[in-house]
Amino acid sequence: MTLTTARPALFTKDHPHYKWVALSNTTLGMLMATINSSIVIISLPAIFTGIKLNPLQPGNVSYLLWMLMGYMLVTAVLVVGFGRLGDMYGRVRIYNAGFVVFTIGSIALAFDPWTGGTGAMWLIIWRVVQGIGGAMLFANSTAIITDAFPANRRGMALGINQVAAIAGSFIGLIVGGLLSVIDWRAVFFVSVPVGIAGTIWAFKSLHEVGTRNPGKLDIPGNVTFAAGLTAILAGITYGIQPYGSSSTGWLNPWVLGAIGGGVLLLVAFVAIEVRSSAPMFNLGLFRIRAFAMANLAGLLASVGRGGLQFMLIIWLQGIWLPLHGYSYADTPLWAGIYMLPITIGFLIAGPLSGTLSDRFGARLFATTGLVVVAATFVALLLIPVNFPYWVFALITGMSGIGSGMFGAPNRSAIMNSVPKNQRGSASGMAGTVQNAGTSLSIGIFFSLMIVGLSSTLPQTLTNGLTKYGVPAAPAHQIGQTPPVSSLFAAFLGYNPIQSLLGSTGVLHQQGVDAATLTGKEFFPNLISQPFHNGLVVVFAAAAIMSIIAAIASLIRGRQYVHQDADTGTISTTPEPVTDGVRA
Repeated sequence: MTLTTARPALFTKDHPHYKWVALSNTTLGMLMATINSSIVIISLPAIFTGIKLNPLQPGNVSYLLWMLMGYMLVTAVLVVGFGRLGDMYGRVRIYNAGFVVFTIGSIALAFDPWTGGTGAMWLIIWRVVQGIGGAMLFANSTAIITDAFPANRRGMALGINQVAAIAGSFIGLIVGGLLSVIDWRAVFFVSVPVGIAGTIWAFKSLHEVGTRNPGKLDIPGNVTFAAGLTAILAGITYGIQPYGSSSTGWLNPWVLGAIGGGVLLLVAFVAIEVRSSAPMFNLGLFRIRAFAMANLAGLLASVGRGGLQFMLIIWLQGIWLPLHGYSYADTPLWAGIYMLPITIGFLIAGPLSGTLSDRFGARLFATTGLVVVAATFVALLLIPVNFPYWVFALITGMSGIGSGMFGAPNRSAIMNSVPKNQRGSASGMAGTVQNAGTSLSIGIFFSLMIVGLSSTLPQTLTNGLTKYGVPAAPAHQIGQTPPVSSLFAAFLGYNPIQSLLGSTGVLHQQGVDAATLTGKEFFPNLISQPFHNGLVVVFAAAAIMSIIAAIASLIRGRQYVHQDADTGTISTTPEPVTDGVRA
Protein backbone atom coordinates (compact mmCIF):
# COMPACT_ATOMS: atom_id res chain seq x y z
CA MET A 1 0.00 0.00 0.00
CA THR A 2 1.33 3.40 -0.96
CA LEU A 3 1.12 6.20 1.55
CA THR A 4 0.57 9.72 0.27
CA THR A 5 1.46 12.93 2.07
CA ALA A 6 -0.52 15.19 -0.22
CA ARG A 7 -2.55 17.70 1.74
CA PRO A 8 -6.33 17.72 1.27
CA ALA A 9 -7.47 20.54 -0.97
CA LEU A 10 -10.72 22.45 -1.11
CA PHE A 11 -10.15 23.15 -4.81
CA THR A 12 -7.87 21.37 -7.24
CA LYS A 13 -5.70 23.48 -9.50
CA ASP A 14 -7.76 22.27 -12.47
CA HIS A 15 -11.05 23.28 -10.89
CA PRO A 16 -12.89 25.77 -13.16
CA HIS A 17 -13.23 28.20 -10.25
CA TYR A 18 -9.65 27.87 -8.99
CA LYS A 19 -8.60 31.19 -10.49
CA TRP A 20 -11.28 32.97 -8.42
CA VAL A 21 -10.10 31.20 -5.28
CA ALA A 22 -6.55 32.38 -6.00
CA LEU A 23 -7.77 35.93 -6.66
CA SER A 24 -9.87 36.16 -3.50
CA ASN A 25 -7.15 34.78 -1.23
CA THR A 26 -4.31 36.87 -2.64
CA THR A 27 -6.52 39.97 -2.58
CA LEU A 28 -7.21 39.32 1.11
CA GLY A 29 -3.46 39.03 1.71
CA MET A 30 -2.69 42.27 -0.13
CA LEU A 31 -5.51 44.09 1.63
CA MET A 32 -4.27 42.96 5.04
CA ALA A 33 -0.67 43.89 4.24
CA THR A 34 -1.48 47.37 2.92
CA ILE A 35 -4.02 48.19 5.63
CA ASN A 36 -1.25 47.52 8.13
CA SER A 37 1.12 49.81 6.26
CA SER A 38 -1.10 52.78 7.19
CA ILE A 39 -3.16 51.65 10.18
CA VAL A 40 -0.40 52.78 12.55
CA ILE A 41 -0.17 56.26 10.97
CA ILE A 42 -3.56 57.36 12.21
CA SER A 43 -3.40 55.52 15.55
CA LEU A 44 0.08 56.64 16.69
CA PRO A 45 -1.29 59.05 19.34
CA ALA A 46 -3.28 56.23 21.00
CA ILE A 47 -0.32 53.84 20.73
CA PHE A 48 2.15 56.25 22.34
CA THR A 49 -0.38 57.14 25.04
CA GLY A 50 -0.88 53.42 25.69
CA ILE A 51 2.84 52.77 26.15
CA LYS A 52 3.23 56.04 28.11
CA LEU A 53 5.75 57.69 25.79
CA ASN A 54 5.76 61.26 24.43
CA PRO A 55 6.97 60.92 20.83
CA LEU A 56 7.59 64.66 20.44
CA GLN A 57 10.36 64.84 23.03
CA PRO A 58 13.70 65.19 21.22
CA GLY A 59 15.03 61.82 22.40
CA ASN A 60 11.88 60.01 21.26
CA VAL A 61 11.61 61.24 17.66
CA SER A 62 13.50 58.18 16.41
CA TYR A 63 10.88 55.92 17.99
CA LEU A 64 8.24 57.88 16.09
CA LEU A 65 10.06 57.62 12.76
CA TRP A 66 10.81 53.90 13.02
CA MET A 67 7.30 53.09 14.21
CA LEU A 68 6.13 54.87 11.08
CA MET A 69 8.80 53.68 8.65
CA GLY A 70 9.99 50.27 9.85
CA TYR A 71 7.20 48.26 8.23
CA MET A 72 7.36 50.07 4.89
CA LEU A 73 11.15 49.97 4.76
CA VAL A 74 11.46 46.23 5.37
CA THR A 75 8.75 45.37 2.84
CA ALA A 76 10.48 47.55 0.24
CA VAL A 77 13.86 45.94 0.91
CA LEU A 78 12.86 42.26 1.04
CA VAL A 79 10.10 41.97 -1.54
CA VAL A 80 12.43 41.34 -4.52
CA GLY A 81 14.31 38.62 -2.64
CA PHE A 82 11.11 36.85 -1.67
CA GLY A 83 9.93 37.14 -5.26
CA ARG A 84 13.08 35.34 -6.38
CA LEU A 85 12.57 32.67 -3.69
CA GLY A 86 9.04 32.25 -5.02
CA ASP A 87 10.42 31.58 -8.51
CA MET A 88 12.86 29.03 -7.05
CA TYR A 89 10.82 27.16 -4.45
CA GLY A 90 7.21 27.95 -5.27
CA ARG A 91 5.22 31.18 -5.08
CA VAL A 92 2.40 29.62 -3.08
CA ARG A 93 4.87 28.23 -0.53
CA ILE A 94 6.45 31.64 0.14
CA TYR A 95 3.05 33.34 0.09
CA ASN A 96 1.62 30.91 2.68
CA ALA A 97 4.68 31.44 4.90
CA GLY A 98 4.02 35.18 4.66
CA PHE A 99 0.55 34.76 6.17
CA VAL A 100 2.06 32.80 9.08
CA VAL A 101 4.86 35.30 9.79
CA PHE A 102 2.48 38.24 9.51
CA THR A 103 0.04 36.68 11.97
CA ILE A 104 2.76 35.91 14.51
CA GLY A 105 3.94 39.52 14.30
CA SER A 106 0.39 40.79 14.82
CA ILE A 107 -0.08 38.65 17.94
CA ALA A 108 3.21 39.86 19.44
CA LEU A 109 2.35 43.50 18.73
CA ALA A 110 -1.03 43.22 20.44
CA PHE A 111 0.55 41.83 23.62
CA ASP A 112 3.37 44.34 24.14
CA PRO A 113 4.31 43.75 27.81
CA TRP A 114 6.31 46.95 28.36
CA THR A 115 5.91 50.73 28.37
CA GLY A 116 8.22 53.65 27.61
CA GLY A 117 11.21 53.21 25.32
CA THR A 118 11.30 49.44 25.89
CA GLY A 119 7.67 49.14 24.86
CA ALA A 120 8.37 51.24 21.74
CA MET A 121 11.32 49.01 20.77
CA TRP A 122 9.13 45.91 21.18
CA LEU A 123 6.61 47.42 18.77
CA ILE A 124 9.29 48.47 16.27
CA ILE A 125 10.92 45.01 16.24
CA TRP A 126 7.64 43.18 15.77
CA ARG A 127 6.51 45.67 13.12
CA VAL A 128 9.66 44.65 11.25
CA VAL A 129 8.68 40.98 11.65
CA GLN A 130 5.20 41.85 10.44
CA GLY A 131 6.83 43.63 7.49
CA ILE A 132 8.77 40.46 6.60
CA GLY A 133 5.48 38.61 6.33
CA GLY A 134 4.03 41.49 4.34
CA ALA A 135 6.98 41.32 1.93
CA MET A 136 6.29 37.61 1.31
CA LEU A 137 2.66 38.43 0.52
CA PHE A 138 3.54 41.43 -1.67
CA ALA A 139 6.18 39.54 -3.60
CA ASN A 140 4.05 36.61 -4.73
CA SER A 141 0.39 37.62 -4.78
CA THR A 142 0.37 39.13 -8.27
CA ALA A 143 2.53 36.30 -9.60
CA ILE A 144 0.03 33.74 -8.28
CA ILE A 145 -2.81 35.63 -9.98
CA THR A 146 -0.85 35.90 -13.24
CA ASP A 147 -0.24 32.14 -13.16
CA ALA A 148 -3.92 31.38 -12.47
CA PHE A 149 -5.56 33.66 -15.06
CA PRO A 150 -5.29 33.61 -18.85
CA ALA A 151 -3.76 36.71 -20.43
CA ASN A 152 -7.11 38.06 -21.61
CA ARG A 153 -8.47 38.16 -18.03
CA ARG A 154 -5.39 39.27 -16.09
CA GLY A 155 -6.12 42.97 -16.28
CA MET A 156 -9.43 42.50 -14.51
CA ALA A 157 -7.95 40.16 -11.89
CA LEU A 158 -4.88 42.30 -11.23
CA GLY A 159 -7.17 45.33 -11.19
CA ILE A 160 -9.12 43.91 -8.26
CA ASN A 161 -5.89 42.93 -6.51
CA GLN A 162 -4.26 46.32 -7.04
CA VAL A 163 -7.34 48.22 -5.94
CA ALA A 164 -7.15 46.24 -2.70
CA ALA A 165 -3.44 47.01 -2.42
CA ILE A 166 -3.78 50.76 -3.00
CA ALA A 167 -7.13 51.30 -1.33
CA GLY A 168 -5.90 49.33 1.68
CA SER A 169 -3.50 52.13 2.54
CA PHE A 170 -6.44 54.52 2.85
CA ILE A 171 -8.79 52.00 4.48
CA GLY A 172 -6.10 51.57 7.13
CA LEU A 173 -6.50 55.20 8.10
CA ILE A 174 -10.21 54.69 8.81
CA VAL A 175 -9.77 51.35 10.58
CA GLY A 176 -6.91 52.71 12.68
CA GLY A 177 -8.94 55.74 13.67
CA LEU A 178 -11.93 53.64 14.72
CA LEU A 179 -9.95 51.01 16.63
CA SER A 180 -7.65 53.46 18.41
CA VAL A 181 -10.73 54.98 20.03
CA ILE A 182 -11.55 51.54 21.48
CA ASP A 183 -8.05 50.42 22.54
CA TRP A 184 -4.62 50.84 20.98
CA ARG A 185 -3.95 47.08 21.14
CA ALA A 186 -7.00 46.48 18.94
CA VAL A 187 -5.10 48.22 16.11
CA PHE A 188 -2.76 45.23 15.98
CA PHE A 189 -5.08 42.48 17.18
CA VAL A 190 -7.56 43.07 14.34
CA SER A 191 -5.14 41.38 11.92
CA VAL A 192 -4.89 38.19 13.98
CA PRO A 193 -8.19 36.49 13.07
CA VAL A 194 -7.82 37.62 9.46
CA GLY A 195 -4.28 36.25 9.37
CA ILE A 196 -5.30 32.89 10.88
CA ALA A 197 -8.24 32.50 8.49
CA GLY A 198 -6.11 33.54 5.51
CA THR A 199 -3.34 31.10 6.47
CA ILE A 200 -5.71 28.14 6.69
CA TRP A 201 -7.53 29.12 3.52
CA ALA A 202 -4.30 29.59 1.54
CA PHE A 203 -2.88 26.26 2.75
CA LYS A 204 -6.07 24.42 1.86
CA SER A 205 -6.83 25.99 -1.51
CA LEU A 206 -3.76 27.39 -3.31
CA HIS A 207 -1.59 25.28 -5.61
CA GLU A 208 1.70 25.72 -7.43
CA VAL A 209 0.66 26.20 -11.06
CA GLY A 210 3.47 28.50 -12.22
CA THR A 211 6.77 27.71 -13.86
CA ARG A 212 9.68 27.51 -11.43
CA ASN A 213 13.12 28.92 -12.11
CA PRO A 214 15.40 26.74 -9.96
CA GLY A 215 18.91 27.77 -9.02
CA LYS A 216 20.96 28.87 -6.05
CA LEU A 217 20.17 31.93 -3.96
CA ASP A 218 22.25 34.95 -4.91
CA ILE A 219 23.62 35.87 -1.46
CA PRO A 220 25.91 38.75 -2.57
CA GLY A 221 23.11 40.28 -4.63
CA ASN A 222 20.58 39.99 -1.81
CA VAL A 223 22.96 41.49 0.75
CA THR A 224 24.06 44.45 -1.38
CA PHE A 225 20.51 45.22 -2.51
CA ALA A 226 19.05 45.02 1.01
CA ALA A 227 21.89 47.01 2.59
CA GLY A 228 21.91 49.65 -0.15
CA LEU A 229 18.17 50.26 -0.19
CA THR A 230 18.02 50.24 3.63
CA ALA A 231 20.81 52.81 3.85
CA ILE A 232 19.14 55.13 1.31
CA LEU A 233 15.68 54.94 2.88
CA ALA A 234 17.07 55.30 6.43
CA GLY A 235 19.17 58.28 5.35
CA ILE A 236 16.15 59.95 3.78
CA THR A 237 14.12 59.24 6.92
CA TYR A 238 16.69 60.94 9.16
CA GLY A 239 16.96 63.78 6.68
CA ILE A 240 13.60 64.97 8.01
CA GLN A 241 15.05 65.65 11.46
CA PRO A 242 16.78 68.99 12.24
CA TYR A 243 20.57 69.11 12.26
CA GLY A 244 22.44 71.90 13.99
CA SER A 245 20.92 75.23 12.98
CA SER A 246 19.25 73.73 9.90
CA SER A 247 15.55 72.85 9.88
CA THR A 248 16.33 69.54 8.13
CA GLY A 249 19.12 66.99 8.34
CA TRP A 250 20.18 66.83 4.71
CA LEU A 251 23.62 68.27 5.57
CA ASN A 252 24.14 65.78 8.41
CA PRO A 253 27.29 63.77 7.53
CA TRP A 254 25.58 60.57 8.68
CA VAL A 255 22.64 61.22 6.35
CA LEU A 256 24.92 62.03 3.42
CA GLY A 257 27.06 58.99 4.21
CA ALA A 258 24.04 56.68 4.39
CA ILE A 259 22.62 57.89 1.08
CA GLY A 260 26.01 57.92 -0.67
CA GLY A 261 26.95 54.51 0.73
CA GLY A 262 23.56 53.14 -0.25
CA VAL A 263 23.99 54.32 -3.83
CA LEU A 264 27.42 52.69 -4.00
CA LEU A 265 26.01 49.42 -2.68
CA LEU A 266 23.26 49.48 -5.33
CA VAL A 267 25.89 50.09 -8.00
CA ALA A 268 27.75 47.08 -6.63
CA PHE A 269 24.47 45.13 -6.72
CA VAL A 270 24.08 45.86 -10.45
CA ALA A 271 27.68 44.79 -11.11
CA ILE A 272 27.13 41.56 -9.17
CA GLU A 273 23.85 40.76 -10.93
CA VAL A 274 25.33 41.28 -14.39
CA ARG A 275 28.04 38.72 -13.65
CA SER A 276 25.99 36.26 -11.59
CA SER A 277 25.00 32.90 -13.07
CA ALA A 278 21.88 32.86 -10.87
CA PRO A 279 21.02 36.52 -10.24
CA MET A 280 18.56 37.64 -7.59
CA PHE A 281 16.84 39.71 -10.25
CA ASN A 282 17.22 39.40 -14.01
CA LEU A 283 18.25 42.92 -15.01
CA GLY A 284 17.62 41.91 -18.61
CA LEU A 285 13.94 42.43 -17.90
CA PHE A 286 14.61 46.17 -18.03
CA ARG A 287 15.40 45.76 -21.73
CA ILE A 288 11.66 45.19 -22.15
CA ARG A 289 10.34 48.70 -22.66
CA ALA A 290 6.89 47.87 -21.29
CA PHE A 291 8.44 46.55 -18.09
CA ALA A 292 10.96 49.36 -17.59
CA MET A 293 8.60 52.26 -18.33
CA ALA A 294 5.75 50.77 -16.27
CA ASN A 295 8.05 50.44 -13.25
CA LEU A 296 9.33 54.01 -13.65
CA ALA A 297 5.77 55.28 -13.85
CA GLY A 298 4.85 53.13 -10.85
CA LEU A 299 7.69 54.57 -8.75
CA LEU A 300 6.79 58.18 -9.46
CA ALA A 301 3.07 57.52 -8.96
CA SER A 302 3.76 55.82 -5.63
CA VAL A 303 5.88 58.75 -4.42
CA GLY A 304 3.12 61.19 -5.37
CA ARG A 305 0.37 59.06 -3.82
CA GLY A 306 2.27 58.65 -0.55
CA GLY A 307 3.00 62.38 -0.39
CA LEU A 308 -0.66 63.17 -1.01
CA GLN A 309 -1.71 60.88 1.83
CA PHE A 310 0.62 62.46 4.39
CA MET A 311 -0.06 66.03 3.35
CA LEU A 312 -3.82 65.56 3.49
CA ILE A 313 -3.55 64.07 6.98
CA ILE A 314 -1.60 67.12 8.18
CA TRP A 315 -3.97 69.48 6.38
CA LEU A 316 -7.05 67.92 7.91
CA GLN A 317 -5.72 67.21 11.40
CA GLY A 318 -3.66 70.34 11.88
CA ILE A 319 -5.89 72.97 10.27
CA TRP A 320 -9.25 72.13 8.73
CA LEU A 321 -10.80 69.88 11.38
CA PRO A 322 -9.91 72.11 14.37
CA LEU A 323 -11.27 75.13 12.49
CA HIS A 324 -14.53 73.21 12.09
CA GLY A 325 -14.92 72.46 15.78
CA TYR A 326 -13.21 69.08 16.14
CA SER A 327 -10.94 68.54 19.15
CA TYR A 328 -7.37 67.55 18.43
CA ALA A 329 -7.95 64.21 20.13
CA ASP A 330 -10.69 63.36 17.61
CA THR A 331 -8.94 64.56 14.44
CA PRO A 332 -7.18 61.25 13.57
CA LEU A 333 -10.52 59.42 13.30
CA TRP A 334 -12.26 62.16 11.34
CA ALA A 335 -9.30 62.70 9.02
CA GLY A 336 -9.65 59.09 7.93
CA ILE A 337 -13.39 59.50 7.43
CA TYR A 338 -13.07 62.72 5.43
CA MET A 339 -10.53 61.03 3.13
CA LEU A 340 -13.09 58.40 2.09
CA PRO A 341 -13.60 59.94 -1.40
CA ILE A 342 -10.10 58.77 -2.39
CA THR A 343 -10.88 55.19 -1.44
CA ILE A 344 -14.25 55.34 -3.20
CA GLY A 345 -12.52 56.63 -6.33
CA PHE A 346 -10.09 53.68 -6.22
CA LEU A 347 -12.91 51.19 -5.80
CA ILE A 348 -14.81 52.62 -8.75
CA ALA A 349 -11.97 53.01 -11.23
CA GLY A 350 -9.61 50.14 -10.40
CA PRO A 351 -11.55 47.01 -11.40
CA LEU A 352 -13.22 48.80 -14.33
CA SER A 353 -9.97 50.07 -15.83
CA GLY A 354 -8.32 46.71 -15.22
CA THR A 355 -11.09 44.92 -17.12
CA LEU A 356 -11.09 47.41 -19.99
CA SER A 357 -7.29 47.31 -20.25
CA ASP A 358 -7.57 43.61 -21.14
CA ARG A 359 -9.32 44.72 -24.30
CA PHE A 360 -7.79 48.09 -25.11
CA GLY A 361 -4.35 47.91 -23.51
CA ALA A 362 -2.82 49.53 -20.43
CA ARG A 363 -1.35 52.66 -22.01
CA LEU A 364 -4.60 54.61 -22.54
CA PHE A 365 -5.93 54.09 -19.01
CA ALA A 366 -2.65 54.36 -17.12
CA THR A 367 -1.53 57.52 -18.92
CA THR A 368 -4.92 59.21 -18.64
CA GLY A 369 -5.11 58.30 -14.97
CA LEU A 370 -1.75 59.95 -14.25
CA VAL A 371 -2.80 63.12 -16.09
CA VAL A 372 -5.96 63.21 -13.93
CA VAL A 373 -3.83 62.82 -10.79
CA ALA A 374 -1.53 65.66 -11.89
CA ALA A 375 -4.57 67.89 -12.46
CA THR A 376 -5.88 67.16 -8.96
CA PHE A 377 -2.55 68.22 -7.43
CA VAL A 378 -2.89 71.54 -9.24
CA ALA A 379 -6.53 71.83 -8.13
CA LEU A 380 -5.52 71.33 -4.50
CA LEU A 381 -3.22 74.34 -4.83
CA LEU A 382 -6.08 76.54 -5.99
CA ILE A 383 -8.53 75.93 -3.15
CA PRO A 384 -8.26 77.86 0.14
CA VAL A 385 -6.72 76.17 3.16
CA ASN A 386 -10.12 76.39 4.88
CA PHE A 387 -11.96 74.87 1.93
CA PRO A 388 -15.63 73.94 1.40
CA TYR A 389 -15.66 70.20 1.97
CA TRP A 390 -17.60 69.34 -1.20
CA VAL A 391 -14.79 70.86 -3.29
CA PHE A 392 -12.17 68.90 -1.39
CA ALA A 393 -14.21 65.69 -1.72
CA LEU A 394 -14.61 66.20 -5.47
CA ILE A 395 -10.90 66.80 -6.04
CA THR A 396 -9.70 63.93 -3.85
CA GLY A 397 -12.34 61.62 -5.35
CA MET A 398 -11.00 62.43 -8.82
CA SER A 399 -7.47 61.76 -7.53
CA GLY A 400 -8.65 58.33 -6.40
CA ILE A 401 -10.23 57.68 -9.80
CA GLY A 402 -7.01 58.71 -11.56
CA SER A 403 -4.88 56.45 -9.37
CA GLY A 404 -7.34 53.60 -9.88
CA MET A 405 -7.15 54.07 -13.66
CA PHE A 406 -3.37 53.82 -13.44
CA GLY A 407 -2.68 51.13 -10.83
CA ALA A 408 -4.35 48.03 -12.23
CA PRO A 409 -3.46 48.43 -15.93
CA ASN A 410 0.12 49.33 -15.03
CA ARG A 411 0.62 46.23 -12.89
CA SER A 412 -1.05 44.09 -15.55
CA ALA A 413 1.37 45.49 -18.16
CA ILE A 414 4.33 44.63 -15.92
CA MET A 415 3.24 41.06 -15.31
CA ASN A 416 2.24 40.41 -18.93
CA SER A 417 5.62 41.60 -20.21
CA VAL A 418 7.85 38.99 -18.54
CA PRO A 419 8.50 35.26 -19.05
CA LYS A 420 6.53 32.80 -16.92
CA ASN A 421 9.54 31.72 -14.87
CA GLN A 422 10.39 35.36 -14.03
CA ARG A 423 6.98 36.39 -12.68
CA GLY A 424 7.95 36.09 -9.02
CA SER A 425 10.96 38.36 -9.49
CA ALA A 426 8.92 40.79 -11.60
CA SER A 427 6.17 40.88 -8.98
CA GLY A 428 8.81 41.46 -6.32
CA MET A 429 10.36 44.32 -8.26
CA ALA A 430 6.96 45.94 -8.79
CA GLY A 431 6.27 45.59 -5.06
CA THR A 432 9.65 47.10 -4.20
CA VAL A 433 8.96 50.05 -6.48
CA GLN A 434 5.56 50.66 -4.86
CA ASN A 435 6.77 50.34 -1.25
CA ALA A 436 10.03 52.22 -1.82
CA GLY A 437 8.04 55.04 -3.41
CA THR A 438 5.84 55.31 -0.33
CA SER A 439 8.91 55.35 1.93
CA LEU A 440 10.64 57.95 -0.23
CA SER A 441 7.54 60.12 -0.23
CA ILE A 442 7.76 60.66 3.53
CA GLY A 443 11.30 62.03 3.34
CA ILE A 444 10.78 63.97 0.13
CA PHE A 445 7.45 65.62 0.89
CA PHE A 446 8.06 66.28 4.57
CA SER A 447 11.33 67.96 3.59
CA LEU A 448 9.64 70.00 0.86
CA MET A 449 6.93 71.07 3.29
CA ILE A 450 9.55 72.04 5.89
CA VAL A 451 11.35 74.14 3.26
CA GLY A 452 8.08 75.86 2.40
CA LEU A 453 7.27 76.52 6.06
CA SER A 454 10.75 77.67 7.07
CA SER A 455 10.52 80.98 5.23
CA THR A 456 7.42 82.28 7.03
CA LEU A 457 6.46 80.08 10.01
CA PRO A 458 9.11 81.25 12.55
CA GLN A 459 8.15 84.93 12.35
CA THR A 460 4.44 84.17 12.08
CA LEU A 461 4.59 81.94 15.16
CA THR A 462 6.61 84.45 17.17
CA ASN A 463 4.25 87.34 16.35
CA GLY A 464 1.17 85.24 17.13
CA LEU A 465 2.49 84.18 20.54
CA THR A 466 3.48 87.69 21.64
CA LYS A 467 0.08 89.03 20.53
CA TYR A 468 -1.58 86.85 23.20
CA GLY A 469 0.77 87.64 26.04
CA VAL A 470 3.73 85.29 25.68
CA PRO A 471 6.93 87.18 26.63
CA ALA A 472 9.26 88.04 23.76
CA ALA A 473 12.10 85.72 24.77
CA PRO A 474 10.11 82.45 25.00
CA ALA A 475 8.01 83.49 21.98
CA HIS A 476 11.16 83.92 19.91
CA GLN A 477 12.55 80.65 21.21
CA ILE A 478 9.37 78.76 20.28
CA GLY A 479 9.26 80.55 16.93
CA GLN A 480 12.73 79.23 16.12
CA THR A 481 11.68 75.66 16.88
CA PRO A 482 12.20 73.58 13.72
CA PRO A 483 8.95 73.38 11.69
CA VAL A 484 9.16 69.58 11.83
CA SER A 485 7.96 69.78 15.47
CA SER A 486 4.75 71.54 14.42
CA LEU A 487 4.32 69.15 11.48
CA PHE A 488 4.71 66.05 13.63
CA ALA A 489 2.31 67.44 16.23
CA ALA A 490 -0.33 68.14 13.58
CA PHE A 491 0.36 64.77 11.93
CA LEU A 492 -0.23 62.98 15.23
CA GLY A 493 -3.37 64.91 16.10
CA TYR A 494 -1.77 66.74 19.02
CA ASN A 495 -2.39 70.39 19.85
CA PRO A 496 0.88 71.89 18.55
CA ILE A 497 0.85 74.94 20.84
CA GLN A 498 0.09 72.78 23.87
CA SER A 499 2.98 70.53 22.86
CA LEU A 500 5.39 73.44 22.29
CA LEU A 501 4.48 75.52 25.34
CA GLY A 502 3.15 72.95 27.78
CA SER A 503 6.51 72.07 29.37
CA THR A 504 7.78 75.68 29.60
CA GLY A 505 5.34 76.94 32.22
CA VAL A 506 4.59 80.00 30.06
CA LEU A 507 0.90 79.14 29.81
CA HIS A 508 0.51 79.71 33.57
CA GLN A 509 2.16 83.15 33.62
CA GLN A 510 0.09 86.25 34.27
CA GLY A 511 -1.09 88.03 31.15
CA VAL A 512 -0.84 84.98 28.90
CA ASP A 513 -4.12 84.14 27.17
CA ALA A 514 -3.74 80.37 27.56
CA ALA A 515 -7.33 79.61 26.55
CA THR A 516 -6.92 81.28 23.17
CA LEU A 517 -3.43 79.91 22.55
CA THR A 518 -4.46 76.30 23.21
CA GLY A 519 -7.90 76.62 21.63
CA LYS A 520 -9.00 74.97 18.42
CA GLU A 521 -8.55 77.99 16.14
CA PHE A 522 -5.34 79.77 17.16
CA PHE A 523 -2.78 77.44 15.59
CA PRO A 524 -4.83 76.57 12.48
CA ASN A 525 -5.36 80.27 11.69
CA LEU A 526 -1.72 81.02 12.45
CA ILE A 527 -0.28 78.30 10.23
CA SER A 528 -2.73 78.58 7.32
CA GLN A 529 -0.65 80.91 5.15
CA PRO A 530 2.75 79.30 5.88
CA PHE A 531 1.18 75.89 5.30
CA HIS A 532 -0.20 77.00 1.95
CA ASN A 533 3.29 78.19 1.00
CA GLY A 534 4.51 74.69 1.78
CA LEU A 535 1.66 73.11 -0.18
CA VAL A 536 2.67 75.08 -3.27
CA VAL A 537 6.12 73.50 -3.13
CA VAL A 538 4.85 70.00 -2.30
CA PHE A 539 1.97 69.69 -4.74
CA ALA A 540 3.83 71.41 -7.58
CA ALA A 541 6.57 68.78 -7.21
CA ALA A 542 3.95 66.01 -7.07
CA ALA A 543 2.23 67.32 -10.22
CA ILE A 544 5.56 67.37 -12.08
CA MET A 545 6.28 63.78 -10.96
CA SER A 546 2.85 62.68 -12.17
CA ILE A 547 3.40 64.28 -15.60
CA ILE A 548 6.80 62.59 -15.94
CA ALA A 549 5.16 59.30 -14.94
CA ALA A 550 2.45 59.89 -17.57
CA ILE A 551 5.13 60.42 -20.23
CA ALA A 552 6.86 57.19 -19.16
CA SER A 553 3.51 55.39 -19.37
CA LEU A 554 2.82 56.85 -22.80
CA ILE A 555 6.11 55.67 -24.31
CA ARG A 556 5.81 52.12 -22.96
CA GLY A 557 4.59 51.01 -26.38
CA ARG A 558 1.51 49.15 -27.54
CA GLN A 559 -0.04 46.35 -25.53
CA TYR A 560 2.54 43.62 -25.08
CA VAL A 561 2.06 40.07 -23.79
CA HIS A 562 5.29 38.09 -23.51
CA GLN A 563 5.32 34.70 -25.20
CA ASP A 564 7.70 31.87 -24.52
CA ALA A 565 7.74 28.13 -24.35
CA ASP A 566 8.77 28.07 -20.68
CA THR A 567 12.33 28.73 -21.77
CA GLY A 568 12.80 32.01 -19.96
CA THR A 569 13.75 33.72 -23.20
CA ILE A 570 12.98 37.43 -23.15
CA SER A 571 11.56 39.06 -26.23
CA THR A 572 11.56 42.84 -26.48
CA THR A 573 9.26 43.15 -29.46
CA PRO A 574 5.46 42.96 -29.48
CA GLU A 575 4.11 39.47 -29.87
CA PRO A 576 1.13 38.26 -31.93
CA VAL A 577 -2.34 37.95 -30.47
CA THR A 578 -2.68 35.33 -27.71
CA ASP A 579 -5.76 34.37 -25.74
CA GLY A 580 -7.63 37.19 -27.35
CA VAL A 581 -5.15 39.86 -26.30
CA ARG A 582 -4.00 42.18 -29.03
CA ALA A 583 -0.33 42.90 -29.50
